[in-house]
Amino acid sequence: MITGESIPVEKRKGDTVIGATINKNGSFKFRATKVGSQTVLNQIIKLVEDAQGSKAPIQRLADNVSSYFVPAVIVIAVLSFLFWYLTGQTFVFALGIFIAVLIIACPCALGLATPTAIIVGTGKGAENGILIKSAEALENAHKISTIVFDKTGTLTNGKPEVTDIIKVGKFNKKEILRYAAIAEKNSEHPLADAIINRAKRSGINIPAPKSFKAIPGHGIRASYGKTILFGNRKLMKRYRIKVGPDDRIDSLEKEGKTVMVLALNNRVAGLIAVADTLNRFSGRAVDKLQRMGKKVIMITGDNKRTADAIASQLGISTVLADVLPEDKEKEIARLQKQGRVVAMVGDGINDAPALARADVGIAIGAGTDVALETGQIVLIKNDIRDVVTAIDLSNYTVRKIKQNLFWAFFYNSIGIPVAAGILYPLFLLNPMVAGLAMAFSSVSVVSNSLLMKRYKKKF
Repeated sequence: MITGESIPVEKRKGDTVIGATINKNGSFKFRATKVGSQTVLNQIIKLVEDAQGSKAPIQRLADNVSSYFVPAVIVIAVLSFLFWYLTGQTFVFALGIFIAVLIIACPCALGLATPTAIIVGTGKGAENGILIKSAEALENAHKISTIVFDKTGTLTNGKPEVTDIIKVGKFNKKEILRYAAIAEKNSEHPLADAIINRAKRSGINIPAPKSFKAIPGHGIRASYGKTILFGNRKLMKRYRIKVGPDDRIDSLEKEGKTVMVLALNNRVAGLIAVADTLNRFSGRAVDKLQRMGKKVIMITGDNKRTADAIASQLGISTVLADVLPEDKEKEIARLQKQGRVVAMVGDGINDAPALARADVGIAIGAGTDVALETGQIVLIKNDIRDVVTAIDLSNYTVRKIKQNLFWAFFYNSIGIPVAAGILYPLFLLNPMVAGLAMAFSSVSVVSNSLLMKRYKKKF
């Protein structure tokens, strides 16, 4: 629950264990050293609350401008009235100028510029399987300079799979897989599912072993016509079985894979490697983000060797491994102090503090409820290519907001001097015409926002 990793971790006397995790073999006594508010889960909740509370509300350009614009327009209208009245024009003439300035300068279009684009933008996100919870998240996404990906369940599938079957003796790969599946049939080990599922997909019938014994931290001893030993190198050493040159095992382990040795009648028959495999869209998503000029970082609670192996396959140069949940949040804060606008992409309870701390938290739809609640953007389809789409949609929405603000200011900048009588006596703006022009500016802003419905995801 805390590290988010799919491969089990061996524990010995004196090691720390975490509440809500599962002990797969045997039994043990433990001492509760942290309870109540001291538990890791409660600390995660506090980190999330602190991070969410520290976010400053976004200051919209339109709001800032309006706070100066409205008083300025009132001053211009009053000055225009005084100018024409004091220069000999009638009170009705000067009042008409006053009204025309106020009407044509009405900041309705300014008020519509941002929310109309945001409404259509969030709607287009939902159509494409991207749930955007707030206008702030949609606006901030276009500023992202650094994207931090959790490894397990985000860049990878989050469950172990058989990646390699290597024959050592006379037995072929299908036979090696069959004997390994027989040994694992009664096992509760998480890696057993990976081997049995691979055997079933290969059409292999898996009978129950005649005898079965799990050896914690080592592997399995079973029998089915032959004596089957299946486990790590420590198991082979325990039964004095020579594995031979370890080059192949070392090579597979450097790739972040867990390697198990199969011995039949005390002779090594083959090797089976299991690993958490890459999500099929990870490579393309990372490549596209890097070509967009974004810095991509991988963060994980897994060990450095496994993390480096996954990162090398994806072309990610910056890897943060062996990171605890509270440290993930600290890493995000450290990047923000460097002036980066950071997005965090994750799926687990352990990612929640980092998702909350990030400028934009992006949660995977298949993730935990805590992650989904904390993330500002949720990828409903669990396709991390949608990270690219979310950023692209944000860029498009912000571009539309700027266009809307331009049209709003364009009408006002042209209309106010004309309404104030700068073209008099050649032309004088009637207050009714000013009202029509003001309405047309609002219509143009709304129409420009509605054009966003033509947006199509590019990736």
